[in-house]
Amino acid sequence: MTFKRASACMAILVLLAAAGSSVAAQAGQGRGAGAPAAPATPQSTAAIDLTGNWVAIVTEDWRWRMVTPPKGDVQSLPLNPEGIKVTETWTPAMDGQCEAYGMAALMRMPTRLRISWQDPQTLKIETDAGVQTRLLHFNENAAKPTSRSLQGFTVAEWQRPGQRGGGGFGGAVAPAAGAAGGRGGAPAPLPVGGSLKATTTMLRAAWLRKNGVPYSENAEVTEYFDRFTLPNGDEWFSVETVVHDPKYLTQDMVTSSHFKKEADGSKWSPSPCRAGS
Repeated sequence: MTFKRASACMAILVLLAAAGSSVAAQAGQGRGAGAPAAPATPQSTAAIDLTGNWVAIVTEDWRWRMVTPPKGDVQSLPLNPEGIKVTETWTPAMDGQCEAYGMAALMRMPTRLRISWQDPQTLKIETDAGVQTRLLHFNENAAKPTSRSLQGFTVAEWQRPGQRGGGGFGGAVAPAAGAAGGRGGAPAPLPVGGSLKATTTMLRAAWLRKNGVPYSENAEVTEYFDRFTLPNGDEWFSVETVVHDPKYLTQDMVTSSHFKKEADGSKWSPSPCRAGS
């Protein structure tokens, strides 16, 4: 073989090798190798899916939840003397005021919910009873409001089985040291299932019941949401609500409310509350 032919063959081999490398790189990109992964968000890593249309199922405390109790009916509530005193200032003319739809009592209402993601960091809960909107912020650096409101400011986090508390985005913590990762050092998959924890502050003073049972602006409310499916396929979620308010309560008030998923929003029926005097 002449020198020219040898040089030409070598050039062809170099070109083929380069082309092969390019094809391999493209194939690798198609498999996700080397491509930057989309940033994980509370929405994309949700422990449970709460989105959709839901209706409250009232099977207990019917006479306090479905109708307005008589003035002074504080049965089963851990009120201190100051709380009882404030309750006595309520009159039937105040029935229907928006104070009854404050965050601490809203999930006890006979209401429908519409839950959606406002953005990848914020879960939105709307009610047709009282026409209220709650925002659950998974971003711990979200700007806090400068004034108090009926729905306050809520910080949320996913809680997952077998993990050590919250952290990272929406409670998605890193795997334990030594846990195997995916290709390229990707973190191990998050545990399946879990629940949602939400903590609310910056509340305006409002009512625990429609008959004026109070909670103060310094109340702190913690909620735990769990979703489950019944054997017949019906989808439900429960929310345990813990109201901490030493100003009016002798101990934390704990309630549990249940919601059943509906096929669509055809039964949505907004009924606004009435502004107080």
